[in-house]
Amino acid sequence: MVRQFDAIIVGAGQAGPSLAGRLAGAGREVAIIERHLVGGTCVNTGCTPTKTLIASAYAAHLARQGAKYGVVVPGPVSVDMARVQARAAAVSRHSREGNETWLGSMDHCTLIRGHARLTGPHAVEVAGERLEAGQIFLNVGGRAAIPDLPGLDQVPYLTNSGMVDLDVLPRHLIVVGGSYIALELAQAWRRFGSEVTVIEKGSRLIAREDPDISDAVRAFLEEEGIRVLLDSECIRFAPHEEGVAVQAGETPIVGSHVLLAVGRRPNTDQLGLEAAGVATDRRGYITVNDRLETSAAGIWALGDCNGRGAFTHTAYNDFEIVAANLLDGADRKVSDRIPVYALYTDPPLGRAGMGLAEARASGRRVLVGERPMSRVSRAVEKGETHGLMRILVDADDDRILGGTILGPGGDEAIHALIDLMACGARAADLRGIMHIHPTVAELLPTIAGALAPLR
Repeated sequence: MVRQFDAIIVGAGQAGPSLAGRLAGAGREVAIIERHLVGGTCVNTGCTPTKTLIASAYAAHLARQGAKYGVVVPGPVSVDMARVQARAAAVSRHSREGNETWLGSMDHCTLIRGHARLTGPHAVEVAGERLEAGQIFLNVGGRAAIPDLPGLDQVPYLTNSGMVDLDVLPRHLIVVGGSYIALELAQAWRRFGSEVTVIEKGSRLIAREDPDISDAVRAFLEEEGIRVLLDSECIRFAPHEEGVAVQAGETPIVGSHVLLAVGRRPNTDQLGLEAAGVATDRRGYITVNDRLETSAAGIWALGDCNGRGAFTHTAYNDFEIVAANLLDGADRKVSDRIPVYALYTDPPLGRAGMGLAEARASGRRVLVGERPMSRVSRAVEKGETHGLMRILVDADDDRILGGTILGPGGDEAIHALIDLMACGARAADLRGIMHIHPTVAELLPTIAGALAPLR
């Protein structure tokens, strides 16, 4: 028996349910298939639980720092990891159940549980049943990449998925990887009370960022007691009576727990893409054009599986692009969006557009404006002066090319620049805006008024 639909959506992550809502609202019969948890990575093992955990870690850190603000907490601050984990799980569960209720209430939408495989250009098989539709949308997400390292198959280890379920405090957490997920979780668990060591193969942390940003992040992590080991080319693992021994230099490091955070890979390896003629790149990401169409007519790929952005906001924007083009007669493109993201350490890093390295490589004449957080009143008042603010501007047309805010509220303040960039505003426009005092963002017009050539 074959069930016919107008559209089939494989995966109920950030793009899938919203797309189902738009298509069903337009009167189309939609099947949305989910093999595990509705909400995908963000709701279940990514943004929602990790940022909830980070909030608990911040509370513990602030309590320990109370004396600096004249607040005395009698006795040592302790953390109940079971309650911390339960809180994060509850927040995730609330979000997931909200998505499930929403999907279940949609007219013209059927939620199907099971692992989906493409069996042809317009056909999907799930739980032994064949579904057909003229349009298929792949929103299958990604998972933690597991590196091929000596001895890894002989020891227990965690990924981000396991960390959000951890309800005990590791004596010593060894984090393999020095990028965004690795650093957020390393700082959180240090604040919970674990000894933490970060092992990175490269010569600096978060290599995507400009060197001074990498150095600043490393400095405040080390100030909190996190040990950082760089240039660790030969990483090996072995069982140890106290947990796991990790060789990253001459002397092995013994940890009670190991977190692998070296990157992500797409969930495309068991999807049957070849049966539908859907092409992938060498890393397994589904190749798409500027409208998110795959190599097979009538099939689109959205979210982490298409390699065009590994964030919740890029996945949701993928939905907006596809829905607008199919239902609203628009011509929206992936290349129209500005690259934006954040690192949720404390202080957080907000980024938009170009960094210094990209600006230098662009061949443009670029102006730069900067200010350290030690000269931002709001940061001084909060006692949080790590980091800096930076704006990059095209010297020829005065357009804002990029911004970096590492400091209190950097993940929020960066949106002032994102909005201006999206509107094509110039540095002169920013200079004329009055911001609220005292805030971090109030310094953006001042920085835009003190630009100098980038060297």
